[in-house]
Amino acid sequence: MNDFFTSEEKKELFSLYRHLMQSAGDSISWKDCQKLKNHLIKAAQYNGLQRNNFGMNPVIKDLQTAVIVAEEIGMKGSCLIGIMLHEIVKTHILSIDEVSVEYGEDVASIIKGLVKTNELYAKSPAIESENFRNLLLSFAEDMRVILIMIADRVNVMRQIKDTGNEEDRIKVANEAAYLYAPLAHKLGLYKLKSELEDLSLKYTQRDTYYFIKDKLNETKASRDKYIAAFIEPIKKKVTEAGLKFDIKGRTKSIHSIWNKIQKQKTPFEGIYDLFAIRIILDSEPDPAKEKQECWQVYSIVTDMYQPNPKRLRDWLSIPKSNGYESLHITVMGPEGKWVEVQIRTRRMDEIAERGLAAHWRYKGIKGETGLDEWLTSVREALENADNDSMKMMDQFKMDLYEDEVFVFTPKGDLFKLAKGATVLDFAFHIHSKLGCKCIGAKVNGKNVQLKQKLNSGDQVEIMTSNTQTPKQDWLNIVTTSKARTKIRQALKEMVARQHDFAKETLERKFKNRKLEYDEATMMRLIKRLGFKNVTEFYQKIADGALDVNEILDKYVEQQKRDNDTRDEIVYRSAEGYNLQAVQEETTSKEDVLVIDQNLKGLEFKLAKCCNPIYGDDVFGFVTVSGGIKIHRADCPNANQMRERFGYRIVKARWAGKSEGTQYPITLRVVGHDDIGIVTNITSIISKENGITLRSIGIDSNDGLFSGTLTVMVGDTGRLEALIKKLRTIKGVKQVSRN
Repeated sequence: MNDFFTSEEKKELFSLYRHLMQSAGDSISWKDCQKLKNHLIKAAQYNGLQRNNFGMNPVIKDLQTAVIVAEEIGMKGSCLIGIMLHEIVKTHILSIDEVSVEYGEDVASIIKGLVKTNELYAKSPAIESENFRNLLLSFAEDMRVILIMIADRVNVMRQIKDTGNEEDRIKVANEAAYLYAPLAHKLGLYKLKSELEDLSLKYTQRDTYYFIKDKLNETKASRDKYIAAFIEPIKKKVTEAGLKFDIKGRTKSIHSIWNKIQKQKTPFEGIYDLFAIRIILDSEPDPAKEKQECWQVYSIVTDMYQPNPKRLRDWLSIPKSNGYESLHITVMGPEGKWVEVQIRTRRMDEIAERGLAAHWRYKGIKGETGLDEWLTSVREALENADNDSMKMMDQFKMDLYEDEVFVFTPKGDLFKLAKGATVLDFAFHIHSKLGCKCIGAKVNGKNVQLKQKLNSGDQVEIMTSNTQTPKQDWLNIVTTSKARTKIRQALKEMVARQHDFAKETLERKFKNRKLEYDEATMMRLIKRLGFKNVTEFYQKIADGALDVNEILDKYVEQQKRDNDTRDEIVYRSAEGYNLQAVQEETTSKEDVLVIDQNLKGLEFKLAKCCNPIYGDDVFGFVTVSGGIKIHRADCPNANQMRERFGYRIVKARWAGKSEGTQYPITLRVVGHDDIGIVTNITSIISKENGITLRSIGIDSNDGLFSGTLTVMVGDTGRLEALIKKLRTIKGVKQVSRN
């Protein structure tokens, strides 16, 4: 046997092995135990192992990590075998193929993941940003690998107190704070996260760490006494209220106290919230009841101690984005000291302490993303003692981001896109304006076209031109729905701007020729000219294919034609009236309106005061000029017309089917001024068949917005369906028809 293992390490090797086998229980078979023992003996006899900068024996280090994984994270079976064999495979004592045969593919997969992630880490070990954490996650094919890496770093941080040189210790401590603590936090390993932060402070700012630690020890007795005195009357009152609860005082971590000292620029004595009182209610997991009981306790505490209204944090009404729910108040306790009190239920506390894991335990509460759902499942498997975690974990084996790629901007910002995304997808992902002006990109320093597909790790610099505008064929280049939606929206906005310009030009010519513009007459002219819709007509004007002066001449002709074919209408006194209709031959597919005694074919106009459309309850009003105007039954002028000119009112109803004709309708929308709400509104309208958006106007004030939308719609059925969908948009409070 060689001298690589000291006699103490040999004893520790088998002591750790026995410890691990007890923790693993029946998650590792007796047969695998024997094989592991033999492989560890081979490792102890092998001469090719290498210690790290701190002189740690790699096999011993892996066994220590395995103990943390088993006892503090809760993973068993394949994970423990993978950790114990990791160094043995790296030093070729055992091949990965032999591992597959002897221990199964799952163990081999974990070892492959550890090797692959270690290689990535070796290339760029200490990038101090969220980007590297996300990239590390993306390269881990199995999340268990990341959990093992965190446990390994906790182990190293515990062991390096008196070993290695100062520079290496500080480097490892910085990495723990920048990389591994945030990863632990993201995965819900809050206890390990706090330990990593405290140990990092201990190695990087030793004097600060021990100064705070000593101060906490000095004040512990008086702090405990104060907490007991503060809690006692609250306990009594909450018990009298008939609520079941736990109440405790918790001293904050050294690292969090140091953060407060820095942020508040105050000495240790100036930090008043060294501890927090937490009241945890045993409420039923019913949202309404939970909130009610939390506010009931709030009332009890604030009746007893004077609250600081500026320090109220209500995460009950609106939880944090990570799911955190709690009520935080700061009150004036005995001796004039400010005390933070946290009020929450058992369910809220579990979510706050254990993160994603707790969401899974309560019905209907899951993470919003695939990653979150996967992690909740993993945590559930790890923490449920009734399950064989090895078998459970097998279900979750996956390439975490197999359908996604990660790309960087030149500044180092990281973006996640769907696999197969192109340069144009990336441009629109960053911002619509950037996408609309995009002409290509530099990918890893080389010029590429819009359609170039991106790969994980690419650095992408978008190139733009002020003369560039979105093209219809861009829809064939992009692969993400986000980019496709933005391109369609941009194209629609371009067309709308062209149409508005064309319409303004037309209306200006009308004013110059002193002609009155009538929407109904113009609609009939557009149909007579052979256009399928108004959009096509205005597009031709915008393109210069139609001469505006010629259109005006044809409009005058249309007016003459309309007047010549107007039905003869005779009406008598207030006692009664007769309507005689002369039917005109027409091939028009306009909606049929039955007026009075089943008369059809009468000329009528739709009143602009209420804009009736097919399907509305309507009535006719005989005008002085002898025509009939159709009003909605709920028209704001209806009562006045009935009172003053009741003899001119005629019955009217729609008949047949609504075919082809579209009517302008104005909708009023009120809601919260949220980012993207206008995009969501226009997106819904664009997806509706038979509905066209003509104009939109938005006015924002004090976090609220009110907008008016003018849409072209065929009948009330389509209109009601549109209003119903608009009301479902997040942030929209009210949608009404003008």
